[in-house]
Amino acid sequence: MSFADFKKRSATSIDQLTKKIENMNKSDSYKDDRFWRPELDKSGNGYAVIRFLPSCENEDLPWAKYYSHGFKGKGGWYIENSLTTLGQKDPVSEMNTELWNSGVESDKDIARERKRRLHYVSNILVVSDPSNPQNEGKVFLLKYGKRIFDKIQEAMKPEFDDEDPINPFDFWQGANFKMKVRKVAGFVNYDKSEFESTSPLMDGDDEQLETLWKTQYNLNEFTDPTNFKSHDELKKRLHEVLGSDIRHTSPKSSTAETTSFEDSSNTTTNSENTQEDTDALSYFERLANE
Repeated sequence: MSFADFKKRSATSIDQLTKKIENMNKSDSYKDDRFWRPELDKSGNGYAVIRFLPSCENEDLPWAKYYSHGFKGKGGWYIENSLTTLGQKDPVSEMNTELWNSGVESDKDIARERKRRLHYVSNILVVSDPSNPQNEGKVFLLKYGKRIFDKIQEAMKPEFDDEDPINPFDFWQGANFKMKVRKVAGFVNYDKSEFESTSPLMDGDDEQLETLWKTQYNLNEFTDPTNFKSHDELKKRLHEVLGSDIRHTSPKSSTAETTSFEDSSNTTTNSENTQEDTDALSYFERLANE
């Protein structure tokens, strides 16, 4: 290329570079297509029917359970999985324990806002998805929280004697789950969701069920220690987000009996439990809208 040609190209180079950046940003915005979630209308309502699927080969449970933290500081967002999932010490939990034990109520409020969130992940079959019918008959991963898991537990161990227990994850003796979503006080709510009567999936056809079973996603990755950052890495990221002041306010001097923050969460009030129990979908939707 001659210098004259180079000079001509330089006039349009900014447009070319801008397009390159746009394409690069598109490729970097990763979306995990394995996950499904119900689509909500403008009122925050949604409806779909799904079926929870059983454990994959070499898995003990049909769900993965893990904890994460998500909050914003002056240095940006801290959204990381918690090492407490693995039974290890986590820098955010250590920080929250320090705040909780200060005896200052405002410190406890900060600790509550930054507390770990509980997540479950299961394989599901989408039975009916009126908003996106192309999803029907396909296997996805569903990330959910305590509210939906409580529904599962209630189905397995019903409260009343006249109700028969069911295993929602069973191909033959399980039941479809009607997911009814509402927006209540700004949060996604699943209280109206319920299981149908027991029924065999795919009419109990073993050949079809085996094919379905082999298409399920392995859940071990969500609790695989190799997919968690080290304590030092998380501590460094926490410092980048919060800086040296973990409160952003001047703490008041006070004394309190030393206790673990995670243990103390069992004694919170009903209003605090509402925030505690917010499931993953609702919680990260709120983050995205702030």
